[in-house]
Amino acid sequence: MRWLPFQLNPDLPESGIPREDYVARKFGTPGKGANARVAAAGAQLGITFDYERMRVQPNTLNAHRLLHYAERAGRQDALAEELFKAHFTEGANLTDRDTLADVAARAGLDRDAVADYLAGDADREVIERADVEARSAGIGGVPFFIFNRKVGVSGAQDPDTLLQAMEQSLGA
Repeated sequence: MRWLPFQLNPDLPESGIPREDYVARKFGTPGKGANARVAAAGAQLGITFDYERMRVQPNTLNAHRLLHYAERAGRQDALAEELFKAHFTEGANLTDRDTLADVAARAGLDRDAVADYLAGDADREVIERADVEARSAGIGGVPFFIFNRKVGVSGAQDPDTLLQAMEQSLGA
């Protein structure tokens, strides 16, 4: 499994924007109803979504750069889990490079090496190109699953739907 770059909001400034402003701009109203449904669904699976702690809607370019970095170190899955936890449960500001370095350390990466990596622009163009490729392929949201490079499934789906897609990809 690989995590591929796709930014939901590539137009956000590098420092992100206040979460309240983002929700109002994107949905026109406070997202409390949708947030409550997602939080309830997550709770059934033991996943905590704490939208009240989320103060910044991040531009995720550096987080995607970090996932690319983590893939080379064999820590991509661990980092993805820590990024999700930091954002959705802890309300961490994922535009802050020190915060990203701390999260990476929790995922088993060398914090100082990550901080040095994030201080530069390494892999920025790689991530930007991959994001454009995803959009050009018709991907418009997350989650989006690609099985065996043959079958794509958009959105949060039940396990049976994902299993069917996996099986289809083997016969395609």
